Amino acid sequence: MRDIHCHILPGVDDGAADLDESLAMLEAAKRAGVTRIVCTPHCRDPYFDYDKMWDAFELLRDNADGFPLQMGFEVNHRKLVELGIDAAEHLHFDGTNEFLLELSTHADAYAFREYENTIYDLQCLGYQVIIAHPERYRAVQKDVSVAERLVDMGCKLQASADFIAGGRFGREKKPAQRLFDQNLYSYIASDAHNVGHYDCLAKACAKFSVRGAHFR
Repeated sequence: MRDIHCHILPGVDDGAADLDESLAMLEAAKRAGVTRIVCTPHCRDPYFDYDKMWDAFELLRDNADGFPLQMGFEVNHRKLVELGIDAAEHLHFDGTNEFLLELSTHADAYAFREYENTIYDLQCLGYQVIIAHPERYRAVQKDVSVAERLVDMGCKLQASADFIAGGRFGREKKPAQRLFDQNLYSYIASDAHNVGHYDCLAKACAKFSVRGAHFR
């Protein structure tokens, strides 16, 4: 099982504080059944430091005893616009064409029109766009057709496993359930910021793995 979204790199964002915590998270991931990890630090202010993040990836890889790790980023839409669409060349999952895009939690349905333009631009560049945790987005919570539109555009949707316990903001469980009921998700990921989030991943996969989401 590949975990395509986690904050396991040491000391670069609001995830693992140091290498010891990163390695503890890695052990928790293994216990949850994870066999491969895409490390996706935040590409958004105030965290983003490209070189530091790659250095942290190499440090973790060198101490991971051969566990398969892949570098990527969770790219915030606003930050991508600031950097320019050509920056996607450096921000997709290393070795694949997958691109993990984070949208604004508070955006309304009208803002999603701008997102669609960016998604289209990314697709024209050859990227498979994965939308991080749509269950957190207010527009999706109000109208599931917003998520349907993203899927119709060719995006893949990724649930963050903490929805099983209510989610980061305490209101994601019901929206996630609706998205699962309509088979709109392609992935469940840990979005792990600490060891405990891998318990959520194990529980979410046990409950929903036969309900449309797949794991690679």
